[in-house]
Parts: sequence; C-alpha cells; structure tokens
Amino acid sequence: MVSDVSTTLISKPWYVYLVRAANGSLYCGISDDPQRRFVAHQKGQGARYFKTSPAQALVYIEQWPDKGEALRQERLVKKLRKSAKEALVASYAGC
Repeated sequence: MVSDVSTTLISKPWYVYLVRAANGSLYCGISDDPQRRFVAHQKGQGARYFKTSPAQALVYIEQWPDKGEALRQERLVKKLRKSAKEALVASYAGC
C-alpha cells in the first residue's frame, strides 16, 4: 500500500554576496554560507580574482530560497554597472 503523504523537500537558502577587494573593485559570488566563503577569499582560496587584490570586506549579502535562484540573481548582479553595485552596497550598509 502506498501512503498518500506528500513530503516537501526543504532546501536551505543560498546567498548572493559582494566582496570589496583591496583595489576597490567588487567581486560577486554565491554561497550557502557567505561568511565562511569570505574567510576563504581572505585566505586566497576559492576565487583567482583575489590573487591580485586581496579580499577586504564582505559588503553585501542577499538571501535566496535555493541555489538556482541565487545563480540567476548572481548573473543579474554581475551585469550591473559598478555604480549600481555600489548602490546595492550602500543600501545594505544602511540596514
């Protein structure tokens, strides 16, 4: 006999984040733990981007329900001009 109980898979949230590099540029990425990922970036792990200019600060984080949604948002954020990314950072700092 098959049970009629539906199970809902609960996915853990993923995050889009921005990290300020020493040269002032902004790096955009996704992670299920942005604080841990930032520490890895500070150690020079996880992204070649920080080989030339070390990670300085985690300046923006936004939560998404799953990895797919976070990836879609990351693509959108990466297409933004730097001024728009700076506006995201400024809005986050005000929270």
